Amino acid sequence: MAMKINADCINCAACEDECPNDAITSGDDLYLVDSEHCTECVGAYDAPKCVEVCPVDECIIIDAERTESREELQRKYERLHASS
Repeated sequence: MAMKINADCINCAACEDECPNDAITSGDDLYLVDSEHCTECVGAYDAPKCVEVCPVDECIIIDAERTESREELQRKYERLHASS
């Protein structure tokens, strides 16, 4: 799965720098999560860092339309960081 930022976003940018995969970018009205890069922090942290630092409760949620197992998320993380 990937995380999704909803309309409650206040554009504070707290989440952007915390993402280990550079999956979060500034959009027109709120920040956006690139599902091709989001691993829910699997491979980097125990829990999604963006959720931990967001000052707005339930602003960043799991995107149920993009389901991946923990193993798939781990492989994605390893692929994204293979050249690092």
